[in-house]
Formats: sequence, C-alpha cells, structure tokens
Amino acid sequence: MRTLLEHERVETLGSGLSVLISPDHGFGTDALLLADFSAPKRNAPCIDLGAGCGIIPLLWKRNGVTADIYGLELQEKGHDQFRRSIELCAEQGVPMENVHPLLGDLRDLSPLDLPLGSFRTVTMNPPYKPVATGILSETTAEQIARHETTCTMDDAAAAAERLLNFGGNFCVCHRPERLADVLEAFRAHSIEPKRLRFVQKNAGSSPWLFLLEGRKGGKPFLTVLPPLLMQTDDGSESDELLRIIGEYRND
Repeated sequence: MRTLLEHERVETLGSGLSVLISPDHGFGTDALLLADFSAPKRNAPCIDLGAGCGIIPLLWKRNGVTADIYGLELQEKGHDQFRRSIELCAEQGVPMENVHPLLGDLRDLSPLDLPLGSFRTVTMNPPYKPVATGILSETTAEQIARHETTCTMDDAAAAAERLLNFGGNFCVCHRPERLADVLEAFRAHSIEPKRLRFVQKNAGSSPWLFLLEGRKGGKPFLTVLPPLLMQTDDGSESDELLRIIGEYRND
C-alpha cells in the first residue's frame, strides 16, 4: 500500500473500494445521501463538482456505474487525495479506468478536457453559507468547502447547465434555509426542479438538509417526496439510512 501523508487515513467503502480522507478533505452523511439520491444510470457519464476527496465518484463506482465518472476539484490537496484513492483501489484489484479526477475551477470549464453537453448526471455538495453569514472557517480548505468564497449556487448551476445534456439531471444537497436560493439558481440556468426530499433526524424534528434534483429543459412539475428519516421512534437508525450507509460502515 502507498504511504499515507500526515493526518490521512483510509476509509473502506465496500466492494473493494477505499478513500483517503484527511481533516481538510473528508466527507459527511450529506455526501452519502447525495450519492444515493442522484443514482446515475450505469451506462451514462456523470460528474461531481467540488469532489474533494472523491467520495461521491467512488461511491458511484462502488454502485456499479460503468460509464465515465468524473470528479472536479478546485484544491490541489483534495484532487491529489482523490487521485491516490483511485490508485489505491486499482492496487486492490478494482478496475478504475473509468474514474477521472480533474483539477480545475467549475467557473471556467474551458481549459478542461470535458465533453460539455453530454453528461446525464451532475452533482454537487456545495458550500452552505453565504460569505457574509456565520463565522468564517479558520483554514482555507474549510472556507472553500463551507462558505461561498470561490463558488456560489449560481456558479454551480451555470456549470451544470453547460455540462448536462438535454434532459440530464443536476442533484444537490443543501440547508433548508437556502431552498429559495437554490430553486432560483436552477431556474436561472434552464434546470427545472423536479424532485425534492427533506432529511430529518426523526419524524418530529425539523429538516436539517434537503436533496433536490433538477432537469435541464424539463417542464415545470415538482414532486415533494416523503422525508428521509434518519432515526425511528425509538432512536435507532432507520432502515433507509442503514441501507445507504450500511455497506460503507460494515465492510
């Protein structure tokens, strides 16, 4: 196995895949939920924007996507972790030729070797906080991940519009207080909101997250799905949550 850098560790994802994570570039439950919600078709190209350590592309690979899978990351360290995770998976015997880590800025896709207008699925777990709100995170990596210092929701939707084919889907997760902003950004870039699902700790709690899918060129009609409950009435993890995280946790 390749030597880990300081503060890095390996997390297993199931089906022989692993991901390198660090304090600056890790992942949370929201990324696992988004990877499951987006559910790309196995034979259609897909891309994750702001891929970080590559968790969403690697989960797509684990789930059987055979088409080209891309992960675009702005920060060199996150991109390098993703690249080395791919190498680690290959060393463990997993064919990884269809997984492509890219270093670049989603606000300027022109320098990248990407087939614009051909993606069936685009995802992003975007920064949740506008620049002028909340306490600014201490490190540059945290600021980029949590605050809209280098990417706004409008930037993300504009990139998705360029990448998607007609009828392709853009999926994001975000905080409920930003729902109006996200809907506005989608429609400003010809991406019609089609599926919305709130995520709650339990049946009696307010949502802490939402998952939204929009379709490029779609007709107006938004389906609000039943909420995803993380816990049952007795406080144990719900069957749906266990389905989503079970293979990752139990490998």
